[in-house]
Amino acid sequence: MPIDHEFGGQHTELKLSIVEGYLKAFTTALRPHFQHLWYVDAFAGTGSRTVRTERRGADLVEMPVEEAIERRRGSAQIALDVQPTFDFLVFIEKNTNYISALNDLVAKNLQRRIVIAEEDANAALKRLISNNSWRDKRAVVFLDPYGMEVEWSTLQALASTQAIDVWFLFPLAGLFRQATRKLTDIDDHKRAALTRMFGSNSWEAELYPDGDPDMFGMLPERRRDLDPKGLERYVQARLSELFGAVLNPLALPIDRSPQMFSLFLCISNRTPEAIGLAKRIGNHLLDPKRHLIVRSSAQ
Repeated sequence: MPIDHEFGGQHTELKLSIVEGYLKAFTTALRPHFQHLWYVDAFAGTGSRTVRTERRGADLVEMPVEEAIERRRGSAQIALDVQPTFDFLVFIEKNTNYISALNDLVAKNLQRRIVIAEEDANAALKRLISNNSWRDKRAVVFLDPYGMEVEWSTLQALASTQAIDVWFLFPLAGLFRQATRKLTDIDDHKRAALTRMFGSNSWEAELYPDGDPDMFGMLPERRRDLDPKGLERYVQARLSELFGAVLNPLALPIDRSPQMFSLFLCISNRTPEAIGLAKRIGNHLLDPKRHLIVRSSAQ
């Protein structure tokens, strides 16, 4: 019996279609130049996902909709389906309930080189990077964490290869919750999570700057004034410290507020040719106007 991995809505469909488009363009462009093209899914899930459509009655405009449950491809299955194919695929997942589904996926694709790593994504990625030479390889890593699990040190390792393109669905809502308005409201747990995510405690001074003293010499309470868009710009600036280029992200979901995620493309290769190619593909896929037009025409 298949394991249900029920999640996502319109923004899930969109992020997966964007990543799929990039994977196709990536293997097409790089296949003539590299024998080793890898795909790494750091939070692979089950390889599929369950989508539930709730029953809806008719109204003056729309016909009634019956409840429906369907299984759709997840990121792991999408990567397997990409043509031209990847030479090697790594699916990382520490949820034991999902591992059996991934094993079934491997069993259906015995002709492919696939490895399943049942462990923490940060540890698995760092070991994968340190145990391989990246001069003759190019890879795409998909970071779609369940929360704020991705560590700064992991991003540093990915960027150091200068051979990996990273799609990162950044949990902006999680950052907004952890980085509370008042610095004094951040407890030890939140402080540790933010420091792990940004690599040091420099975020305290950057997100909560000191104000000017008042007429009595008293400093004002340190507060975060950045809204979600401001936080997104801060994250992009921090990622740009590591990677050769970080494209302007797509805010998700695109059809309603508040923004929950930011979909980033981070390019570790610093050569103008690699950055130029990735930008041409990535900027097209991440263009919010393109997706709003597509969504409007579908309605």
